[in-house]
This record gives sequence, C-alpha cells and structure tokens, in this order.
Amino acid sequence: MTPASVINPERLKWMAAEYLRGIDLSPIDEAWEMAAVVHKDTAHFSGEPYLLHALEVASTLASMRLDLDTIVSGLLHGVLKRGMEPAELRQKFGDDVAYIVGGMTRITTVKFNNRQTSQAEYVRRMLMAMAKDIRVLLVRLVDRFQDMLVLSLVSREQQREVARETMDLYAPLAGRLGIDWLKRGFEDRAFKFLHPQEYEDISTRLQATLTERQAYVDRVVAVLTNKLTEGGVTPRLVFGRPKHLFSIYKKLIAQNITVDQVYDRVAFRIIVGSVNQCYEALGLIHADWVPVPGRIKDFISVPKPNNYQSLHTTVNGPENQFMEIQIRTEEMDRVAQEGVAAHWAYKEGQPIEDRDAKLFRGLKGIVNSLREVEDPREFLEGLRGELHDPEVYALTPNGEVKELPAGSCPLDFAYAIHTEVGDHCKGAKVNGRMVPLKYQLQNGDIVEIITAPDQRPRRGWLDFVKTNRARTRIRAWLRREERDRALALGKEISERELRRHDLSIKKLVKSGHIKMLFKELRCNSLDDMLVKIGSGDITVQMLLKALDPPEMRQEHELAGAPSSPEELAAAMVSHQHDRSKAGTTALTIDGIDDMLVKISQCCRPVPGDPIIGFITSGRGVSVHKADCRNLLSADPRRWIEVDWHREEGRNYRADLFIVTENRRTIHTEISAVISTDVAQITSIAAHTTATDTVEFTIGVQVNDVDHLAQVMRNLRHLEPVISVRRL
Repeated sequence: MTPASVINPERLKWMAAEYLRGIDLSPIDEAWEMAAVVHKDTAHFSGEPYLLHALEVASTLASMRLDLDTIVSGLLHGVLKRGMEPAELRQKFGDDVAYIVGGMTRITTVKFNNRQTSQAEYVRRMLMAMAKDIRVLLVRLVDRFQDMLVLSLVSREQQREVARETMDLYAPLAGRLGIDWLKRGFEDRAFKFLHPQEYEDISTRLQATLTERQAYVDRVVAVLTNKLTEGGVTPRLVFGRPKHLFSIYKKLIAQNITVDQVYDRVAFRIIVGSVNQCYEALGLIHADWVPVPGRIKDFISVPKPNNYQSLHTTVNGPENQFMEIQIRTEEMDRVAQEGVAAHWAYKEGQPIEDRDAKLFRGLKGIVNSLREVEDPREFLEGLRGELHDPEVYALTPNGEVKELPAGSCPLDFAYAIHTEVGDHCKGAKVNGRMVPLKYQLQNGDIVEIITAPDQRPRRGWLDFVKTNRARTRIRAWLRREERDRALALGKEISERELRRHDLSIKKLVKSGHIKMLFKELRCNSLDDMLVKIGSGDITVQMLLKALDPPEMRQEHELAGAPSSPEELAAAMVSHQHDRSKAGTTALTIDGIDDMLVKISQCCRPVPGDPIIGFITSGRGVSVHKADCRNLLSADPRRWIEVDWHREEGRNYRADLFIVTENRRTIHTEISAVISTDVAQITSIAAHTTATDTVEFTIGVQVNDVDHLAQVMRNLRHLEPVISVRRL
C-alpha cells in the first residue's frame, strides 16, 4: 500500500499547467487539502488509500485536457459520501464543482428492495445530472475506468457484476461521447472478467504472432505511403493499429470462426491534410485493390451521433490479404480519439460548437425519452437500446437524417421523429411507395409517415419494432390505457360494493371516511385505490373486509364460508339467482367496456351458463363458466359476481366435439344442420380414427345456451352422428 504521506498533487498541477495557461491553479491545492482531511482513514476497495484513487481520477481528467472545475471535481468526487456538506463545497469551490460532485454521489438515503432497482435509480439520477452538465458523466466514466484497472483485487462475483455493468452501460456511454480510447479500455477490461478463458486464448494467440504481424504492418505502411504519394496525395501519417480484443471476440461470435480465420486483425489508418484528400486517397486505394462490397462507409458526409468522421473501406490488399483502412484528417482523428473532450465546451471564453451542441441535445433526448419509464429492467434495457451504434441512415422527405439500428422499421422512424407521430402512425411510404409497417429500412431510404388522429399503438407493434425508444413509448401508452381501464373497472366494482352498505364514493369522500379506507388498503389516493381494485391487486374480499365494521366482520367469520372452490362457486351462482329475482344486478359483462370484460377462451361461456368473473392483472375481468377448471384452480379472492346482460344481435362462440361414421357427405350434412339453426361455423377441424370414425372439433357462433342446445340436439338427430358434446 502506498503511504498516504507520500501522495501529493504536484504532478497533477504540472499536467494542468501545461494547457491551463494563465489560470490560477490554487483550487487544486485547496481541493487536495479538503480531500486529504475527509479521506484520511478511507481505503479504496483495491486496498490503496482512497486519496490515491481520487488523485488518479483527477490526473486522468487532466490528461484529457479538461477544465479546472472538472479536475477539482475529480479530486473531490467522494467527499459527500464521507459527510461533507454540499453547502461547504459550494462556498469554497462554486456552484459548478458542487453540482458535479453532487451528481457523482451515489444514493445512500433511499432504500431499494433489490439491486436492479437501486442501479436503475442511480443511473437515472446520474443521467439527469448529466443532462444539465455533461462533466458529471465524464468524471463518473474516469472513476469507473480507474476501478476497472484494479478489479482483479475483488471477489469473482463482484468482478462479474461490475464488468457486466461496465460493458452494458459505461462502454456505450463512452462511445456516445466519442471517447474511443475509453470505450475500448472498458470493453477489453470487462471482456477479461466476463469471459476470462476466451480473453486469455485470444490474447495468447495474438501475442504469438506479434512479430509476424508487425513485419506485415511495416510492409503495408510502406506500400500505402508510396501508392498515395505517387497519386499526388502526401499522407501526414500512415500506421497500423491492432484491433482491440473485444472487437475480435465479437467477430468470432458473429461469424462463428477461430482467431486464425480473422483476416483483418489490424486496421490501417491514413491521416491526410484535407477532406478532399480523404476522398482522393479512397479513390487511389480502390483503383489498385478491390473493395469488399458493403464495407465502404462514409462517416464524413454523415457523421456518427458522437461526431465521429472518417472514411472506412475493406480491400483485398497487398499480399492478397484483406485489410480494413480508415482515412481521415488530423482534426477528425483527434475527435475520434478524444470525442467530446476534443472541443471542450466549458473552456473559458469558448462557445459551444454546433456538433457538440447536437451531441448534448442527443444525450438530453435520451434522458427525456426514459424519464417516465418506471420499471427498472425496462429503464436499463431502454438506455442500452438508446446508446446503440446506428447502422441505418434514413431520411425524412425534407432531407433530415434519422439514425437507426439495423432491422429498424417505419414505426422506429416515426418514434424517432416524435412520440405523437409514432403513436398515431397509420402507414408509411418508402421512396414514394406504400410499405408494411414491418418493412426493414435500408440506408438512404426516404420515409414519409402517414398519421391519423384515431390511430393508437397496438400491442402487436412490440413484435417488430427495433429501437428501445419505440418500444418504451408503445409500452408507456399501453400502460396508460391499461390504467384507464383498471380505473373504470375499479370504480364500477367499488360503487357496486358500496351500494350494499348504502354508501357511495362521494359520501365517503364527503364524510372523510375515505381516508380510513386508504389506510386499511394501503393506498395513496382515490385513483390509486380504484386502479388497484380494477387490476386485481386489491380483491373484492379485501375491499369488503375494509368496508365491514369489526362486529360484522366477526359475524361473517363465524358464519363460515364454503370449504372448497366448487362449493364457493355454487354459492356465488346461487346468490346470482337470488339477486336476479330481487331485481338487482352485479357487474354485467357488457356494462362497462368490451376491452375491460372478456369472455374466457378456455371454457367459452355463453348467455345462460352460470358464470363467475375473475379479475386479471391489468386486463380487466375474464368471465368463466362456474365449473371451469382454470377458474377453480385460481385465487378465489379475485372472483367477482357477474351477470349476463343480453345484447340484441350479439353472438358467442362455443366449441363442439362430434364423432360420426366415416361418410363422404358428412361434412356437408353437419354444415347444413348448423346453418339451418341460424348458427355460424367459425372453425372446423377433422380427422379419421383407426376405427374408421371421424372426429370433428367445430367452433360455432350462437345467441345463448338454449340456441346451443338446439344446435346440439339437431346434430344428434343426424343418422351418422355417434355423439355430440360441448368442449
């Protein structure tokens, strides 16, 4: 362990002085003194003093040539967790440092029920802070990078946990900021701990061929330099860089090949003096070596979201070997390596450049698109999806480019424009031609979205949208719709039960007793209670228990209840008949909304069948026959009394199982009987048995149970029919 007494900030100050000329660096000394006091007896998980870790974070930020406030924040990034007050930080170092350090501080005051919820909430708050000041994210990325350098010192379980979070979240965030060295560093180090055997295998094989590869690189660099010079393009620099280990591993998985079969383990880079020379160099290379189709990419004309610009091509080059070549200017190369730090927007007196402003808007857009996502898993999945590296570039009719992942469809494009456009998307034209919403967009497609006010998102859309932005928005709309349904159903159920006690919601609110109901049912508001009732989280029995006074509750308990599901179902059906004679009604299956009350597909009851409702989670009431096996095995606390509400002209499906003799005309005879009885066949399946009989499964639409009985009776009268029963 390095003694704390020998750690000092002199090298950090020297690094900062190299580029922060004319700026007072005394805040570094003040921050160091504060950090030394706060972290005096604190150790990093690596075993080193935490003060050394803070110094390494600040030094890395200085190596990125960031501003003074960012460096100071790197030194102080852990002090709030050790009891330092934000007000004191603000007083000594200003609002910016206080905000950055505050945005970096983990959440310790809120308790969460699982790690995923805690992680999602921490990331959410970090991104919210980043949306206001991106330096919060820069300090956090460097902090995690320093952690990854010493990750081998913790347990295997913790290694995998931190490495997975780094691979899924921090590497894509570094990529989104365009900081290539940081992204590659995250990926390789996370790869090492997530797949140690594969990491070791690839590393060993590449090391064994290092001398051979270096000789090849030297030969190719000489050939490229001569070729370009002869063509009138004098390159500033030509060099070969081995691909990082994780990118090779991804290629092995994607192409199902071995390391020896990877043909482009080295990427060559050509640095030239101007944009025109980039294209001239590309032409010279393609004039001598055949390019691989589909591997030519122009990121100069259409930069990546992180401002990355370069020309990419893969050719069958010298010595008949494939090689990847990147062509760019010096400025493009600097941006490719340093990303957002190459044009630091917070440097004194410098305005934000247009491309940086676009990047910041994009990051803020990610935050806004996920602001309302409550489910932790969905939030983290949505974030990973938002940080995708686009592979498809499609255009609006007025020429605006939308960047999407491969496999995206017009719905993804619509949601990329605006949530309202996606929600009301009815169709799409691609290159002037109508296409299905499932159509996979291609580079250069011109997409026109057709909307309609009455169009709404459908659950089936989730099966083919590609972007998490679209998926998140569709799910959000469906959740709101389900909540509205549950609210309406909960209100109907509550009003019905309250009427039995000569009460109403209005009376309870007016008297103040509604608060007692909230307390009993653990609800925050009236809408909260109604939604929970409608979604099944609060059962009818729980509501009745909350409504009944203690003495009534005791009488009900003494009276006992049916001991089996079958007896309970029989009691509820008997109560239905008693209530019907008295002229009162329960929840009618057509009384609220067809989307709220559904006929169960497992037993398919029809009017006249004894029925019981089952409150599903978020999908309203499912109506079953009282003797349905699925109902009898379900939670009786979610059962609810329902009545048939006869609706003129409405039909219901029932399934029949018919066994007949094997005759050529039997299909025609059965169809004729059903048609004569004014029933409609919705499906039919038949097969011949080993005993030379035919078994039919037929779906029919009937008015009620009497109509169904008539159809079955007339089918039995057919001479070839052996048996008829309802499924």
